[in-house]
Amino acid sequence: MTETRTPAPSGAGKPAEGKSGNRLLRFYRQVVAELRKVVWPTRKQLSTYFVVVLTFVVFVIAIVSVLDLAFGWAMFKIFG
Repeated sequence: MTETRTPAPSGAGKPAEGKSGNRLLRFYRQVVAELRKVVWPTRKQLSTYFVVVLTFVVFVIAIVSVLDLAFGWAMFKIFG
């Protein structure tokens, strides 16, 4: 079986010249449309998320600090 293909029209797949303004406008409209779909958190949700993230960050900082002090003390005892 042989397939016959019809050639693509000339200029297919190439952006149209002089249409960059239209593309920019379409991009802007699509961005605005997507932002309208976003479900924004309420002030209460935002403050709750902020406290949770801040608590987690402080917790991780504490763990890293304790490990740093412990390893520093151990290295000082071994090599110092």
